[in-house]
Amino acid sequence: MEMHGVTAVLLAIAISSAAAARWATICSTQPANKIRGCDSQGCGGYHDPRGGKRHEGVDVVCEDGSVVYAPFAGKINRQARPYGNGNAIDNGVRLSGSGFCIKMFYIKPVKYSGPIKKGEKIGVLLPMQRVYRGITSHVHIQNCDLTDPTPNL
Repeated sequence: MEMHGVTAVLLAIAISSAAAARWATICSTQPANKIRGCDSQGCGGYHDPRGGKRHEGVDVVCEDGSVVYAPFAGKINRQARPYGNGNAIDNGVRLSGSGFCIKMFYIKPVKYSGPIKKGEKIGVLLPMQRVYRGITSHVHIQNCDLTDPTPNL
């Protein structure tokens, strides 16, 4: 009988730890972190095909101009530019803290360094439709080690 009690306690700890690791809502116009499906520009899931390569992150649906929030507490380390070409969506940040390290692309950050709180405004979504007509606008989130960020969403 004691073994069942220990198992129940361990299960409760595992569930609460998993819930604590979940990230905050990313976008002000989405009540949940919804991963972009497929559209005329491709698909937004982790490892979806991308012209002979694999998508190294996930795309969280967000409308152009929406407020983007910090998914966890930590700090903004620096700017992260996905393309390096200066187009209308070539901006983002690298964040770390709470055991995570990620890059968030296609946002105009409020700052490029400093502490952040979970759920704090870190920027606004840039105008994706100017660069990719017909795409489902989104924030790209990529773990620094290129593992799948989906379980945290």
